[in-house]
Amino acid sequence: MAKIIRTIGELYARLRSDHVIHDGSVLPARWMRTGGRHFQDDRRFLASGEAEADRLQRFLDCSRASRILDIGCGVGRLPIGIIRRLGDVRRYEGVDATQRSVRWCTRYLTPSHPRFRFTHLNVCNARYNPAGDVLNDDFRFPFDDASFDIVYLYSVFSHMKWEETERYVGEFRRLLAPNGKVFLTAFVEENVPPVTVNPEEGAMRWRGPLHCVRYERTHFEDMLRSHNCVVHSYEYGRETDGQSAYVLTVSQENRGNP
Repeated sequence: MAKIIRTIGELYARLRSDHVIHDGSVLPARWMRTGGRHFQDDRRFLASGEAEADRLQRFLDCSRASRILDIGCGVGRLPIGIIRRLGDVRRYEGVDATQRSVRWCTRYLTPSHPRFRFTHLNVCNARYNPAGDVLNDDFRFPFDDASFDIVYLYSVFSHMKWEETERYVGEFRRLLAPNGKVFLTAFVEENVPPVTVNPEEGAMRWRGPLHCVRYERTHFEDMLRSHNCVVHSYEYGRETDGQSAYVLTVSQENRGNP
């Protein structure tokens, strides 16, 4: 029965339009968007992408000369914003565990902006890609050393196990060029257990696998420091669903011995 329901769902998805045009930009159809009810509004979805592009310019020195890695790119909120604010940049790479999202971005964004490329990262995530490959100690993103000036992760660690989060963080130093920066959001709070999946306290009601993975601030920042990350700013609870935001740099000392 579950297989029949899944097949019907897939057929229905194929019949639905997968995009809309708003203010001259192609956007993913509402049914493809994650991130909350406010992203169902075309104007707000587009404005949020533009706001993220503005943030990268203000706090991460993003420009048309930048090389950007967008981990968890989803259906293109950030690249759409970058295209509207900056046009083409030197390099943009988006990766995501959801193949449908990568296909959408490749179909609708790359043809007009070939420097914006998208890769399906087939890693296991109980929420978004349960049939993917299990992350192991040898995990590496499919990019060369020092390939990027900016690494961006919005609401990625919010839905990952602790050991998987640490493997991603362990790649920052390898991927970033000298003076590169990281922007990330996560559920990070003080005076809570080190790691909690779908915490029961609070106003939000978390449902399903890895809907919310919450970290205690000291525990999380100790892990960042263990991978040579330097915290430049921390803003508590101002992002989607109460996530906190970080801007990091990564020390390149002893780069050959991570």
